[in-house]
Amino acid sequence: MNDVIPGLLGYNASAPLLFTQFYFWMFFLVVLVACALIGKRIAMRNTFLCAASFFFYYKSSGIFVTILIFTTLFCYLDGKLIHKASSEGKRKAWLILGLIVNLGTLSYFKYAYFITDMVNQLLGLHLRVWDAFAWIGNKATGSNMFDVDHILLPVGISFFIFQSISYLMDIYRKRILPLGNVLDFGFYVSFFPQLVAGPIVRASTFIPQIYKPFFLGRRQFGIAIFWILNGLAKKIILSDYIAVNFVDRVFTNPDMYSGFETLSALFGYSLQVYADFSGYTDIATGVAMLMGFYLPQNFNSPYKAPNPGNFWKRWHISLSQWLQDYLYIPLGGNRNATFGTYCCIITIALIAVILSGSIWVALVIGAIALAVGTTAVLKPERRKKINTNLNSMNTMLLGGLWHGASWNFVIWGGLNGTGMVIFKFWKNRDVYMRTLIIMLVTLGFCFLSLRYGYPAFIIGAVWTGAIFVGTFIRMIYNLLGGTNPHATMEHAWAIAQTFVFITFTRLFFRSGSNLDPAQANKAAWETAKTMINQMACAWNTELIPQMIYGYRYVFFLIVAGMTIHWLPEHFKRRYRLSFAMLPLPAMGAMVILVVFIIYQFMTADLQKFIYFQF
Repeated sequence: MNDVIPGLLGYNASAPLLFTQFYFWMFFLVVLVACALIGKRIAMRNTFLCAASFFFYYKSSGIFVTILIFTTLFCYLDGKLIHKASSEGKRKAWLILGLIVNLGTLSYFKYAYFITDMVNQLLGLHLRVWDAFAWIGNKATGSNMFDVDHILLPVGISFFIFQSISYLMDIYRKRILPLGNVLDFGFYVSFFPQLVAGPIVRASTFIPQIYKPFFLGRRQFGIAIFWILNGLAKKIILSDYIAVNFVDRVFTNPDMYSGFETLSALFGYSLQVYADFSGYTDIATGVAMLMGFYLPQNFNSPYKAPNPGNFWKRWHISLSQWLQDYLYIPLGGNRNATFGTYCCIITIALIAVILSGSIWVALVIGAIALAVGTTAVLKPERRKKINTNLNSMNTMLLGGLWHGASWNFVIWGGLNGTGMVIFKFWKNRDVYMRTLIIMLVTLGFCFLSLRYGYPAFIIGAVWTGAIFVGTFIRMIYNLLGGTNPHATMEHAWAIAQTFVFITFTRLFFRSGSNLDPAQANKAAWETAKTMINQMACAWNTELIPQMIYGYRYVFFLIVAGMTIHWLPEHFKRRYRLSFAMLPLPAMGAMVILVVFIIYQFMTADLQKFIYFQF
C-alpha cells in the first residue's frame, strides 16, 4: 500500500499520463463523480477542475507544472493591468510585456538549441545551452538533482502559451473583460482535456462556458461517447499500429528500405499523423462534453481539400485561426504589408542563404526577390496581391517554426506557403495557359534530372509530369467542344493533387520530429535527404507485390482509413447520430465490443501523441 499511493499521485517520467492509459480513465471517473456531487455550485466546480487540471499536467510533465503555474499567475495579473491602464500607451505597454514574457518563456524552452546552433554557425562561436531553471532548482534544494546542461521541453507548452496570449490580446482588443478569480483563469488555461495537445481554445469562446451550469442531454451524452471511441480507434488501431509496424521503421533507417517502401511509409505517415492528432482531439472533445464543455472543431476532413489553402482551413483549425487573428492580420493581412512583413521574410531568407552556404540557394532566393520587387514597381495594381502573399508566406514559415525548433519545420512551412501562393496564381489561368506552364515546368525538371541527376529533380519530373497529363486531358476536352466538364472528376483530381503535395511536404515534418533538440537540424536533414534518394532510385517492380503482401495488414489499414476519411460528411453524421440515439444497454454493448477490438491492436509500449512535442 505504501508503494501504491506514491505511484498513483507521483510523476513517472517513463510513463506520463496519456488518454490511452487505464489510469487516465480512473482519473476521469473520479473527476466526473466529483463534478456530479458538486452539482450546480459553479465556483466550487471551477476550483475543483482547476486543481484536477494542474494535477493532470503534473502527471504528464512533473516539475514543469511550475511553468504552468507561473504563466497562469503572470497572465492573470497582466490581464488586470491591461484592463485598468489609464491610457492607450500604458495598455499597449502591459500587453507588450505580456507578449515578451510568454514568447520569451516559449523560446527559452523550445528554441534554445535552435537559436544557439544558428548563432554558432553564423558567428563561428561555440556557445552551449544552459538551463537556468535547473540551476535555480539545484540552488533551492542544495543538491545537483537537475541537469543544467540540457533544456527539456515541457509537454504542451506551445498550447497553453498561445491560449494565454489569446487572453491578453482579447482583453487589449476589449473583446472580453479580465476574469475576477485567478482560479477561474487557471481553469481556462489548464483545462485538462485539451491542455497538452490542443485544440487551442480562445478566451472569448471558452470563458463564457465556465460560468454556465452543467447540462448534458441524452444526445450529447451519446455523441460524447462516440467521439471518445472514435478517437481511441484512430489513435490505437490506425496511428499506433501503422507507426510501430511500418512508418517508424522506415524513417529510422531509410537507407535499408526500397523506394516503394519509402514512398509508402510517407503516405502512411499522412494517415498516421492525422489519425493521431485528430484522434486526440476527438477524445478531448468527448471528455470535455461529458463535463458540459464544448471545444472548437479542430479538423474537418482535411484530405478532402482541393487546394493547399483549403487544407489549412480544415487541418488544425484552431491553430490556423489563431495565426490568422494574431499574426497574419497584424502583419497586414490582405490589406497591405507592414515593417514586420519585410523584416520577417528578409531575415529568414538571409539566414537561410548564410546557413546553406550554397550559391544556388542564394541565386534562387535572389531571383524570386527580384521578380517580386520588379512586379511591385512596374505593376502597382498587383501590390495588394503581392503583400497578401508575403503575409501568407510569413505566417506559414512562422507556423512551421511553431511546430518544431528545426529548419526542417521551416522548410515544411515554406513549402505549404509556396503551395498556397502557386495555387492563387494557378486558379486565375485558363486551361491552355495551365497546360503550357506545367509543360514547361515538367520539361525543366526533366532537363535538370538528366543534366545533374539529383533525386529531387527526378521526383519533380515525375510529379509535374503526372499533373501535366491531367491538365493536357482537360485541354483536349475543351478543344473537342466540351463545355461542361465533369465537376466530380475535376474535384477528385484536385483533391488527389493536394493530398500528394501535402504528403510530400510531410517528409520534412516527420524527419524533424521526435529528435534530440541538440542534433535536430543535422539529423532531420540527413533523414529527409536519404528518403528522397531512396524514392528516386530505380525500383524493382517485380518485388512490389511481395512487399505489399508482407505489409498486408498495414496497407489494409491505410486503405481502410483513407476510405473512411473520404466518405461523404452527411453519411458520417448519420451513423454518428444513430450511435448517439441507441438505447443505453445497446450502447453499452457497443462500447464493450469496440474497446475489445481496440485492445487487440494495442502495442506493448503505449505511443505518445505526436503533438505532445509541440
